[in-house]
Amino acid sequence: MTAIDVGDGEDARDGLMTLVIAVVEILIDALEREAVRRMESGTLTDEEIERLGGQLARIEAEIDRLKADEGIEDGVDDLRSDLDGLVNDAIEQLHGEPTTSPGHSVFGGESE
Repeated sequence: MTAIDVGDGEDARDGLMTLVIAVVEILIDALEREAVRRMESGTLTDEEIERLGGQLARIEAEIDRLKADEGIEDGVDDLRSDLDGLVNDAIEQLHGEPTTSPGHSVFGGESE
């Protein structure tokens, strides 16, 4: 099973920030998928689509700024990859088969 190391001692703050940002990015991915689903089903007005797109873009820009300011871009990417591995391991144990193709994230994006 994949292990996740978020640091200790002086690295604990960076580790915690990395974890929080990774979780927020996963939530943003889920929100984006839901927004696309609602757009495709026709349940959003053009104004709602515009507003939602702008809000998601602002959130993503702020997350990118936070990662750059904290110098944790690579750490977030690594943690998301580790989280994908944990989820894949858990699902494989439940179902006994691989859950995604290589390079595909269970959280909806491409993994490194």
